Amino acid sequence: MRALFCLITLLALCLPLCAKSHVEIAEENSPAIVAINVLKKDGTTFNGTGFVVTQDGVIATSRHVVEGAMFVNVTFNTGAISGEAKQLVQAGEVDLALIKIEAKNLPTVSLGNSDYVLPGEEITVIGNPRRLQNTVTSGLISQVRKKSDGIIWHQISAPISPSSSGSPVFNKEGLVVSVAFSSYKGEGNQNLNFSVPSNYLVKLLNAKNYFPPVLTSADKANNNSVWDKISNHIAKAWEMVCRPFQREK
Repeated sequence: MRALFCLITLLALCLPLCAKSHVEIAEENSPAIVAINVLKKDGTTFNGTGFVVTQDGVIATSRHVVEGAMFVNVTFNTGAISGEAKQLVQAGEVDLALIKIEAKNLPTVSLGNSDYVLPGEEITVIGNPRRLQNTVTSGLISQVRKKSDGIIWHQISAPISPSSSGSPVFNKEGLVVSVAFSSYKGEGNQNLNFSVPSNYLVKLLNAKNYFPPVLTSADKANNNSVWDKISNHIAKAWEMVCRPFQREK
């Protein structure tokens, strides 16, 4: 009975291990979220959101943020402003683009496999709505939508405001599973927002010879840090729960 009690308690302690709070996700990822500042060819300015995907300065955003740009740079949450950002590639089928700044050892986000996203999942979004940098919002994956041309969108309930285009959408493990790009406007429309699944971003990165790891919470080979945490957590739980029973013998 004591062995069964230990097993049940250990399982209960470890079940929520991989899930992170909105606070944890924001603290870990905010340094990698940037405001994108755009000067258009017609002289107007535009702002959006992006996030760093490689330490040497590759940044993902929405295609419409940088389309028709004459000059682009980015502002980090520290207030640091980059030099000019060069456009690497724009996706043809979805609203995604990659830009690059000259940098080294930048903080990055971790990408998740969007094939495993399900309706009802909790999400955290970090963006720059109305230039309010690093605004954290939460919501759900409302639905996974497949268009007539086969393109998949995520419908999300997290608010998306102007300048939020390009915001990363994180799952409970703190992995980017989508990129916010649009919302339905108009009277009576509430929280009808859309994002591009992260696997389209992975495809775009691979096309430019960037191959960042794509993680899943259950993939030991691709996410050793999670399994290190599990090992440490089990060891501590064992000491707390089961050692006293052993000492009683």
